[in-house]
Amino acid sequence: MADILIAGGGPAGASAAIAARLEGSAVRLMDRARTHRHKVCGEFISPEAAEILEKLQVWDDFRMLGPHPIRRCFLHLGSRVEQWKLPDCAWGLSRLQLDGLLLDKAGAFGAIVSRGESFDGRTPNPPNDRVILACGRQQTAPRGDRLFGFKTHFEGPSDDAVELFFDAHGYVGVSGIENGLTNVCGLATESFLRAFSCDFDQMVLRSQPLVERLHPLRRRMGWIVTGPLSFTAPANRSFGSNIYPAGDSMGFVDPFTGSGILNAIVTGRLAGLAAARQSSSSEYVKSCRALLRGPFFISSILRRLACHTELHWLAPCLPCQALFRLTRTSAGPF
Repeated sequence: MADILIAGGGPAGASAAIAARLEGSAVRLMDRARTHRHKVCGEFISPEAAEILEKLQVWDDFRMLGPHPIRRCFLHLGSRVEQWKLPDCAWGLSRLQLDGLLLDKAGAFGAIVSRGESFDGRTPNPPNDRVILACGRQQTAPRGDRLFGFKTHFEGPSDDAVELFFDAHGYVGVSGIENGLTNVCGLATESFLRAFSCDFDQMVLRSQPLVERLHPLRRRMGWIVTGPLSFTAPANRSFGSNIYPAGDSMGFVDPFTGSGILNAIVTGRLAGLAAARQSSSSEYVKSCRALLRGPFFISSILRRLACHTELHWLAPCLPCQALFRLTRTSAGPF
């Protein structure tokens, strides 16, 4: 088995480390953060993730963290609302808990975890060693009215639904996570943020349905922001014969469909398996592109359409359950 260096300790990197260790490879994982921390994320874990977490032998530990069950979805397009039941139960769990679980399990399985250390971009040495790139987005956003993500946690009454509120400036997602908390996460244009002087408490109350949803809740932590964001299609280039991209390093999908964590653990696991088995990097990338191409295309089209308020009258015509299935990623070939 090859020695494997992993750059990045998020869900993709940690999943890669676990998968490679289960194959018997020596693994060293480098993460620039010294401790686990909150990250901007919808914290929605799609039903398909259960199969991957089982394969990584962390499903039981995941359930012990008390993730919040999510069984319904509400899509608010202006004053119009569409709702449907998810095909299977999804889960809400904070990135603070999820990242900690996966990284701790990677260490428990024997990976060497180096915190507070950044990857310097070096190529594998000796030649048979492998590098898994799982250190986040690789492209900067173009100039213009750029997009930024934001997030906080609230406390108060919660239910089993994830709700998405769209308007011309972006969207806000609301869903439960562990310990009775509610994640509020969204995306907005730079000009819109400036119009509110980056006062997120006021910005998220810009629509009456969202006001009503957040009214019984109380903010638990400060807002965190990330960006500017640039959505990139799954990698269509060579990374080198011994380099395997995973997670957002493979491609950054429009996040509103809640498939980001699923994509991270799917590609992370596949990268760990491919590197451990010394499979061709180009074949691995080709397989991941085939898995992600459809969900990426559907997600990007849907977000753009949802932000056009003049099209909101089409909401009753949307095949929501079918679209949800089309934006999911399968477990892959192994």
